[in-house]
Order: sequence, then structure tokens, then C-alpha cells
Amino acid sequence: MSHVLAAVAWPYANGPRHIGHVSGFGVPSDVFSRFMRMSGHDVLMVSGTDEHGTPIQVQADADGVTPRQLADRYNRVIVEDLHGLGLSYDLFTRTTTRNHYGIVQELFEGLHRNGYIVARTTLGAISPSTGRTLPDRYIEGTCPICGYDGARGDQCDNCGNQLDPEQLVNPRSRINGETPKFVETEHFFLDLPAFAEAIGGWLDRRENWRPNVLKFSRNLLDDLQPRAITRDLEWGVPIPLDGWRDRGDKRIYVWFDAVIGYLSASVEWARRTGDPDAWRKWWSADAQGKDALGYYFMGKDNIVFHSVIWPALLLGYSGEGDKGGEAGQFGKLNLPTEVVSSEYLTMEGKKFSSSRRVVIYVRDFLERYDADALRYFIAAAGPESNDTDFTWAEFVRRNNDELVAGWGNLVNRSVSMAAKNFGVIPEPGPLTSEDEAVLAVAKAGFATVGELIGKHRQKAAIGEAMRVVAEANKYLSEQAPWKLKSEEDKPRQGTILHVALQVISDANTLLTPFLPHSAQKVFELLGGEGVHAPMPRIEEVEDLDGGPAYPVLTGDYKAGARWESVPVVAGTPLAAPKPVFRKLDPSVVDEELARLGGEES
Repeated sequence: MSHVLAAVAWPYANGPRHIGHVSGFGVPSDVFSRFMRMSGHDVLMVSGTDEHGTPIQVQADADGVTPRQLADRYNRVIVEDLHGLGLSYDLFTRTTTRNHYGIVQELFEGLHRNGYIVARTTLGAISPSTGRTLPDRYIEGTCPICGYDGARGDQCDNCGNQLDPEQLVNPRSRINGETPKFVETEHFFLDLPAFAEAIGGWLDRRENWRPNVLKFSRNLLDDLQPRAITRDLEWGVPIPLDGWRDRGDKRIYVWFDAVIGYLSASVEWARRTGDPDAWRKWWSADAQGKDALGYYFMGKDNIVFHSVIWPALLLGYSGEGDKGGEAGQFGKLNLPTEVVSSEYLTMEGKKFSSSRRVVIYVRDFLERYDADALRYFIAAAGPESNDTDFTWAEFVRRNNDELVAGWGNLVNRSVSMAAKNFGVIPEPGPLTSEDEAVLAVAKAGFATVGELIGKHRQKAAIGEAMRVVAEANKYLSEQAPWKLKSEEDKPRQGTILHVALQVISDANTLLTPFLPHSAQKVFELLGGEGVHAPMPRIEEVEDLDGGPAYPVLTGDYKAGARWESVPVVAGTPLAAPKPVFRKLDPSVVDEELARLGGEES
């Protein structure tokens, strides 16, 4: 058994999240975490809402509320949405807790003591009309390296290079289009070049990473520059140094504090369990953490923060960069085992855009469709290794042809026939070669599907699980138990149905990480009692250190199915089943397309 950390990207709390967001960080991390728990590993799945930075301040000003009020609003919306999807977080928290502030400041101080954070004078962008600081990401212009016209002041998404806003050609404010004024200001910088050798050696030892992630990460090492980690802001974590901590105009920048959330959420989870040191089993690089594995899930726009910057923070705090140093109070911390990045999901051939109404928010989707229908689409056709387009026609087709007609129909007709003719799971008689063959296909699925999920090839994994479903449908059609109507044929009919129900039980287990809501229903249709697929719950909690209360997503996931074939028990009572999935009317496609570019979802 290993201690497996599932570190899930932190959704930004300046608005509700859309289905493109959860296709990158949400569903893939949950499928993996559920599978690893079912396989007997001790999983800690953590994240929360990312709530600092100028975008929150700008949005709050526009809405006439405080940044905290805006963060409170969308923290709750996001918690409820992720709960609706059934994402099995051990703790989904937020970055505005006092626990988080303390841990961010501890890492800042540790890096500063070891010489990896240094003060320097730089140019800061000011809005000429308001006098307020413009954050890097709110400045746009032409990239001086590749010539891309939509580069931001912190990074060019076209070539992936880090930038400073004054480097942009023809810089302009994304807020009002004016040309920013650059003035001298003092800030703290992370000495990223001091980690190039250590990170390069670490990346060279990475195996089985997605090639796009590894190639992109290695390329970044060629031109690492010191990176500012403080900003002229009013909203964020205070700088924990004399002469700085009480300043109202300087804060730790959001990108620095957000990645530390993986550690702070783990510590908060441990404190809430009553064992404050429990987090060390997943994080400590000493003897306690030798069986610890850490998997980080995100969209491809976040790779740099997880494959370069976060490892640099962990190395520097542990005293393992070029400058050496001593580990802080948390000791030496584990680096990621793997950075699992997804590509982008587009919608009807266009980029998701709230302002252009090319969007469907998670909660709006869940009001109209089943959570497992979305989870299935993301797993079977999502942006695992290539950008993928979500179309309503394809969503309806996959729901109706694959979930309803394929999997749901297999369950419904098998359980219905057994319930009608036997009232229970029937006793099997002697097995034919056809019976044994389909049972063997189902049992072999555990190794095949499990290996693919473990390698983050979820599209292939769910394809293999659905292949078991297809083989079961073929078996049932060929054996045609509905034709065996005489009394002397009843034992053979019972055997066929027993075999079919066994394969359904196995297929249901294979699909449980992907489709937990329907997996629980199928388990109960087969006469199962208790929890098969544990679900998260929302809890209202008090801040551990005296701050305001807030909702968290958590759960008890110790119960539930194991990743193995469990024999169905003859004699288990069966009742007439209800449909597991809802068939969608094709008119849904026209209705949803009419919403695009019309009223906001």
C-alpha cells in the first residue's frame, strides 16, 4: 500500500466554473483517486478555491463588494458544483484561511533564510487614469520572443516563455486599453535559476510522464529568470518580514500562495482529523514518506507552476538548490511524482468564453443532465492528450447510444428477466465454453483497465470497460435466454442470467471510478446493500485559527467496492429495475445551440 496524494488544481474564485475547467482538473483526478482507493491505497485528495490576486479585486470592484465577499460567494458556488459532480475530495478548502496564510508565510521565510528569495528594484505597471497597480496578467501586447500579439505580462501562452510586462511590445491594459506607465518599485524575487540543475536532474528521472508535459517542462529550463513573488496589492497574504508585514500595499503574489495550497490543505485536513502530523505520510521526504506518491492534476496552462515553480519552492525550502540551506519546520518535502496535465476542451468549435456566452457552467449543466453523463463524456472523449471539442450532438449520441442503449440496457434487461423469472439471482448450472469466455473477459478487465488508469490513460481505460459491456451484450444476444421458456430449459436460462449478472457486477466495478452515481444504483439493482461508491459531503466548518467560517467538501471513503471481481450470490432477491440513465431527446441539441450566443446559461 502506498500513500497517494492527489493534488488537484485550485479553481479561481472570481466566477462559477464551466465544464471545460472540470474536464482538466476535476473528473480526471477523481477517477484516479477512486481507483487508487479501490486498489487499497491510502489516498489524500486535496484542493480548494484560489481566492487572492488582482482579478478578484477587479471583479469585486465591478460588483460593488469586497474581495472577501466575492470570494465567499464563488467559493460556495464551486463547492456545491464539485459536490454535484461527486468529486471525492478528502478536503476541498480555500486560500483565505488563517492556516493557509501561516503555511505560505513559513515557506516564504524558509526560502528567504536559505537565500532563494531576494529583494530587488523593478518596474511596476501603473494605470495612468486610476493610479492603481496593473497586474502582469492584465497587461497585453506582442511577445518579444515569438511575436504573438496576445501575450500577457507574465507569460506568453503561444511560446510558453515567462515575461515581464515591460518586455511586451506595444503593451496595453486589458481593463481599459490604455498604455500603462512603468515606475520603479521594490519587490521580492524567487531565484529560479538557482534550481535549474536540481529540477533538470529531477525531470530526467521522471518516467511515464505525458510527453507534452515533459518536453514543455524541460524547454522551460533553458531560460529560467528570477520571478517576482510579491506585488503592489491590497488583497493577499502579507509579506512576513520586518518592515513589510504591516504594509497595506504589498502582498505575496497569488501564483506563489496558490501552489502552496496543496501543502496547507493537507495540513488542514490532518488538523481536522485530530492528528496534526498525519499529513507527513504524504509529504515527508524522510523515512515516513518513502512510500508516498504525489500526482498533480491540471490543465496545460498550469504546467509551468507544477513542473518548475512548485518543485523550486519545495527544493528551496528543503535546502536543496544551488545555495543549499536548512529545511524549515516542516522538514524536507516530497517533489511531485507526476504532473498530469490535460489539454483544452472547446465548445462547438470555439474557445470557452463567458463574455461571448460560449459557455455552460457546471451547475447549469447539472440542473438539466446527469452528473455521470458529463463524467462519461469527459472520460471517453475529453482532452486527455489533445484539444477536444464538446458538441451537443456528440454528447447526446454518447449518452443515448453508449450509456443508455449499451450499458443501461444491458443492466435493465438482465435484471428484469432474472427478477421476473426467478425473483432472485438464479443458481448457475454447468458452464459452457461461451459462459467461461465472457466471464474471463470481465475478470481480465481488472488488470487491463486498472493499468490504464494508473498510467493516466483514462480514455483507453473506459474504452476497455465498455468493451466488457459490449461482450456481455453480445453474449446475451447469442444465448437468448428469453427463448428458453420450457421448464426443462429453465436451469440453462438461470445459468445464462447468473453469468450475465456476474459480468454486469464486474463491469459495474470497472466503471465505478468513472460513473460513481450510476454504479451505486447498479450495485443496489443487483441486491447490494450499503455503500458501493462513497460520495463527498459539504460541511460548514469554523476556521481552525479564528477566522470566518466556510464550507468544505470532504467525505469518508473507506467503505465501498474493492478493485476485484466479487461473486454474485445466488438467491439474492431482485426487484424490477428502474432505468439507470435517462435517454435524451435529440431536440436537446437545437435547444442548447440556441442558448449559445443568446441568454447566458
